[in-house]
Amino acid sequence: MSQVEESIEVGVPVHTAYNQWTQFETFPAFMDGVDRIEQRTDTLTHWVTNVHGVHREFDAEITEQIPDERVAWTTVAGAARQAGAVTFHRLDDGHTKVMLQLDFHPDSITEKVGDKLGFVKRQTKGDLERFKRFIEERGQETGGWRGVVS
Repeated sequence: MSQVEESIEVGVPVHTAYNQWTQFETFPAFMDGVDRIEQRTDTLTHWVTNVHGVHREFDAEITEQIPDERVAWTTVAGAARQAGAVTFHRLDDGHTKVMLQLDFHPDSITEKVGDKLGFVKRQTKGDLERFKRFIEERGQETGGWRGVVS
């Protein structure tokens, strides 16, 4: 198993950053390699990815969700095996620190080599930087789900 931890400060209030993160179907706008996400239920999403020609489809379940604080997930079906959490930390009224932790299991030799070369870490950092641009340019979230999952 491999782990990645990255964080970024975004220039929006914590509720705006959190609300946007709950809009999984918008992830392809800022996550490189994510072609599509379908929100199937309040806690189940279906992902379609294509990273450097490697196509994957998998389901992920939200295992914990606390408004303005945390969203955690784990894969439940499909090729990718991963789990993670994103937490939101209020810095002041207009700034939030977004912290992402990802635990994943590289399966193929290509994935294992990419992991050793830091590809997943760079990918995660780039995704957070694109999230920052996405939400700061908009200035507001595209929607939000304020439900609690425990």
